[in-house]
Amino acid sequence: MIDIALLSKICEVPGAPGYEKRIRDMVLREIEGLADEVSMDAMGNVIAVKKGQSDKRVMVAAHMDEISFIVTHIDDEGFVRFIPLGGFDPKTLTSQRVIIHGKEDVMGVMGSKPIHLMKPEERSKAVPIDEYFIDCGRPAKEIKELVSVGNTVTRDRQLIEMGECVNSKSLDNRVSVYILIEVLKALKGKTIPHDLYAVFTVQEEVGLRGAISAAGHIDPDFGFGLDVTIAFDVPGAQAHEHVTKLGGGAAIKVMDGMTISDYRMVDFLKECATRNNIPWQLEILPAGGTDTAGIQRSGPKGAIAGAISIPLRHIHQTIEMAHKKDVRDCIDLLEKAIVELDQKDWSF
Repeated sequence: MIDIALLSKICEVPGAPGYEKRIRDMVLREIEGLADEVSMDAMGNVIAVKKGQSDKRVMVAAHMDEISFIVTHIDDEGFVRFIPLGGFDPKTLTSQRVIIHGKEDVMGVMGSKPIHLMKPEERSKAVPIDEYFIDCGRPAKEIKELVSVGNTVTRDRQLIEMGECVNSKSLDNRVSVYILIEVLKALKGKTIPHDLYAVFTVQEEVGLRGAISAAGHIDPDFGFGLDVTIAFDVPGAQAHEHVTKLGGGAAIKVMDGMTISDYRMVDFLKECATRNNIPWQLEILPAGGTDTAGIQRSGPKGAIAGAISIPLRHIHQTIEMAHKKDVRDCIDLLEKAIVELDQKDWSF
């Protein structure tokens, strides 16, 4: 159904916002021969262009960066302090293994005050992120030789299969990187109506920065954001809080905290999915945003934009979970949407 080995490799490669080199190098290797042109812009976005039959431009964005951390201080005992790059849920950090990317990769563990030493009122609260430290189990002199302020920190976690699901760090948004690569493979040798700009973007987790820049110079007519969304279909959640359900199919974004998808694009994606027997569900996300916002309004004329979202449980935590069938449905829907984009009347 999906290539687990490739998805695993993509998820496990480090790539903090602004420090995407390792994952970018992997993407460049994986898309070799799949596009007519491949380039990088000054920010580090990877732009793969597949020529179509018209001069209209379609931009699809999948961000390469992952939520992570950056070193701010190393104390005299060798303990490392940090701040987050992107939005973390602090309660999930306790005792998690991480990798500091210094002169060499250094393993560490997130530490905080032991529960035995907490005051009664502290035990019922999440530990604030500024009270965490990283313990590398090495002498201070050694740590200070290997680690510097400004080094990035990512999580140490392997992808595993859990029944019909995959479980890993950084499925946000490496699952979309995987999907976009698979769509480029599926389109190889096929005719498409418009020029496709498949953009693997940088720095999404800190403000959609790569997508804003890329859309500014690509100036797309149509745009698709490709990112994860919340699946809150778990015990204690009321039906109206689910946003999406795991296993419910590709999610078609109606809106999120930064974007109202063009209603024409929402209708097109619904029609395309139904016509091709691809399971789908609608997504209304009350807060947060994705590269869709950058695509929609950063080009000189704006773009007819929407998004295909992958339902995800445990989002922005140390592990995340996606359903393999939803991933497959998103691949299929994006491919069909690109191929069939000229079949709709896009007038208001």
